[in-house]
Amino acid sequence: MNDKNPPETLPRRGFLGGVMASGAAAVLAPAASASAAEPAAKPAVLPPSAHGAAMEAGTPPDPARIPGKPGSDFMVDVIKSLDIKYLPSNCASSFRALHESLIDYGENRMPEFLTCMHEESAVAMAHGYFKASGKPLLTLCHGTVGLQHASMAIYNAWCDRVPMIVVGGNDMDAAYRPPGVPTFHAAQDINAMVRDYTKWDDAPVSLQHFSQSFVRGYKIAMTPPYGPVAISLDAALQMAPVHPHGGQLPTIPRYVPTSPPQGDTGAVKEAARLLAGAERPVIVVDRAARTPEGVALVVQLAELLQAAVVDQGSRMNFPRTHYLASGPGVVAQADVIIGLELADIWATVNTYTDNGENDGHGVNGTRMLPQAKLISINSRDLSMKSNYQDFQRFQVIDVQMAADAQATMPALIEAVRSAISNERRAVIAQRAEPAKKAYAEAQLRTRAAAAVAWNASPISTARLVMETFDAIKHLDWSLVASEGNVSDWPNRLWPMEKHHHWLGRSGGYGVGYGAPAAVGAALANKDLGRFSVAIQSDGDLMFAPGVLWTAAKHKIPLLSVMHNNRGYHQEVMHVQRLANMRNRKVNNGADMGPIGTSIENPDIEYHLLAKSMGWWAKGPIKDPNELKAALKEAVAVVQSGHPALLNVWTQPR
Repeated sequence: MNDKNPPETLPRRGFLGGVMASGAAAVLAPAASASAAEPAAKPAVLPPSAHGAAMEAGTPPDPARIPGKPGSDFMVDVIKSLDIKYLPSNCASSFRALHESLIDYGENRMPEFLTCMHEESAVAMAHGYFKASGKPLLTLCHGTVGLQHASMAIYNAWCDRVPMIVVGGNDMDAAYRPPGVPTFHAAQDINAMVRDYTKWDDAPVSLQHFSQSFVRGYKIAMTPPYGPVAISLDAALQMAPVHPHGGQLPTIPRYVPTSPPQGDTGAVKEAARLLAGAERPVIVVDRAARTPEGVALVVQLAELLQAAVVDQGSRMNFPRTHYLASGPGVVAQADVIIGLELADIWATVNTYTDNGENDGHGVNGTRMLPQAKLISINSRDLSMKSNYQDFQRFQVIDVQMAADAQATMPALIEAVRSAISNERRAVIAQRAEPAKKAYAEAQLRTRAAAAVAWNASPISTARLVMETFDAIKHLDWSLVASEGNVSDWPNRLWPMEKHHHWLGRSGGYGVGYGAPAAVGAALANKDLGRFSVAIQSDGDLMFAPGVLWTAAKHKIPLLSVMHNNRGYHQEVMHVQRLANMRNRKVNNGADMGPIGTSIENPDIEYHLLAKSMGWWAKGPIKDPNELKAALKEAVAVVQSGHPALLNVWTQPR
């Protein structure tokens, strides 16, 4: 930070162009000595009763030994059959039997127990882990209070179509459940709290029931559309010994994946006919690519049609370096639009202006041509709930397939190829050169916009993002989270080409996702040999900062670069805009927007917070010319296998 010779930095435009190309006894002794010279002090509290003293100082009797194999050992056998590698969780009494079996009987391997400070963080870690690895994790929650803590993160996973198994410990039998705290934490139906945003749930009453439910839940979670499932786990069932039921010992079903749902043949052919005959087809993707193969399929479809592709970014669906990668403006000129796994198809083809008109309900408009046809392939149509509105506003669609887009694309590509005549093929090929020219021009405009305020302090978000990329571009990197609004510079400027380059956002936009999801994804990337980086916003980190300790405890390497704009800036803008619309005049025109939205006075020293939990950290970095050297140092720390955080003061966006 205070080097005498700061590192050289390239001119802002040249820099942007370059990166685009590329013991007890000892303690008591003094007290005993002092008491010899002074009168005996009166006790501060009443002495314990004889019974209490015996309980505290006496040797407890040997506990009764449980005959046979405990039920929770069998549960571990079931869990191991599915090759679940990690189990992030906050420990709790309601699943203590399973906990003990996991670490002693299961030897803390497959799964390995990861100590978390908050249930929300544990679920979000599972969320991020899946998006980096394609494999779901299991997490354990403590009855009513644990699921309440976890609920926001479960909702994020539901909206983001991420599979996981959430097991909630519960004391079901009121005649035998312990009084006091355990009863406060028990419920007849704990899954009711999350049922509206889980794909499926169950409450097993026998070990065979648990075995079948766990495998069934795994299958359901892993069948597109993906989603979390919940299992209520009775404490007594964990403690009960394994014994024959109906003459047979419980068995473990074999897991066989369910094939993803594919589009109807007739609908696929109709969609192909429309796309083949379109003059200006546009492909809009959001969660179309579940795997790297999905990215290749989107590229194949786009090149076959020479169609512009708008990637809305819930996953890395299409290479940002491809000349057909386009901005959302192309929708307005399209005569056929196909949406692949869109979270919000209404907002894709319509506009909404929240300007206080229309009785405060905003103003709607359309961005589609009147004659344009709309096609949708979306598995979300197969898993719809009525209460939470994650399905968004209703949109009329000409050809609608309730199917998994990635599974349907091979058939669609073949149908399009068959529908294109030789004459049409020649016409379609002519779209390539104009598309390449438009792409090149758009890249120049983006670089020019990023260069604005390049040397500003606090540091511009464009420079934050591009200096970060310059420090990691030689590595097999993965942007595991970017929850702070940094004007989408990573997706606009980084050469994202691989599926793991960008893992998408939270799904439900619940604040507090970024830090734990980044740690979970970094755990997966550690095993896969990738370098993990996160653009970490300040408000998001403060929801559950204990996940920093989890990362240090389990030696999870992650570069976390703070987008420390010292406020919830989205809400600052909302309040300021409303004040303007309402013609407020307060305190002689003073800006009241930061009240209730700023994270200042005192300023949070995020680097000291991270250091206190075992991270290497540095900051606050306010001079942009100090950022390059700090990033180089932090990258080396992460490469050595440890997490590192840079506290960077930034512009709001």
